[in-house]
Amino acid sequence: MQNKEELTTLTKVLTNVRKEGYKTDFTVGDDGLMHTMDSKLKFGPDQLKIVNFYRFEGESNPDDMAILYVLETNTGEKGTISDAYGTYSDSQVEAFMRQVPDMGKNLDSRS
Repeated sequence: MQNKEELTTLTKVLTNVRKEGYKTDFTVGDDGLMHTMDSKLKFGPDQLKIVNFYRFEGESNPDDMAILYVLETNTGEKGTISDAYGTYSDSQVEAFMRQVPDMGKNLDSRS
C-alpha cells in the first residue's frame, strides 16, 4: 500500500515501484512479444499480468501524456513499460497491453 506521498511524476512513481521490486524494463519487439531490454526473455500477453498502471499529464501541454504499466510475468519477473498516452502512443505497445490480463482496472478507458 502506498503512503500519502503525492506521486505526481513518472520519475517518482518509477522510483517507488522499483523499491517494491519492479526493476525490469520491458519493451515490445517487432515480433509482437514483450521483451526484457536485453532481449534475453520474451513473453506473450498470456504470460503477463498488469499489477497497476499510472497515467500522467503534462502541466503545460495536454499532449504531453504518458502511462506506466507495472507488470509481473508467469516466471516471476517484475518490471515496467511506459508509453505515450493518446495520439502519440506506440501502436505495438498499446495493442499488446490490451491483451494482457489486468487486476481490475479498466484499460479500455485509455481510448
